[in-house]
Amino acid sequence: MRHYIFAAALLLASSAAAHEMTPTYPVLKPAYMDGVVSTKMTLFNKRQDINYYQVDVFDADWKAIPFVTTNKIINISYLGKTDIEIYIRNKDVDRVEYICTTSKLLKDDPRSTGVMSKICSRVK
Repeated sequence: MRHYIFAAALLLASSAAAHEMTPTYPVLKPAYMDGVVSTKMTLFNKRQDINYYQVDVFDADWKAIPFVTTNKIINISYLGKTDIEIYIRNKDVDRVEYICTTSKLLKDDPRSTGVMSKICSRVK
C-alpha cells in the first residue's frame, strides 16, 4: 500500500508541460490560389527540452492528408511563438478533420524528458 501512496505522491508532485496551438477550431478559407484553401495556426513552445515540432493534417480515421506549409518541421525556441499557414487542396477539404503538431525529440539530448507531446485542433 505504501508503494501506491509513494507513486501517487510522485505523480502529483511532478508537472507536465506541453506546447500550445491556437485556434482550437481552425476555419479553412479560400486561399489566393484557385483550388486551394488555407488556415493560419499559432504554435507556442512551453517546453524547455523541445525545439522542433512537426505539422500534420489528418482525416477522421487518422489517415494523413496531403498539405503544404513553409516547413513541416518547425524550429521554435522555448517560450517562442510562430505562425503556421497551411494550404489544402479543395478536393481534400471535406476529409480534413485535424491539424496536429507533434514535438520531435533529439536522439542524443541528455536534458530531454523523453516524452513526446501531440496537440490537435479540430477543423470546423
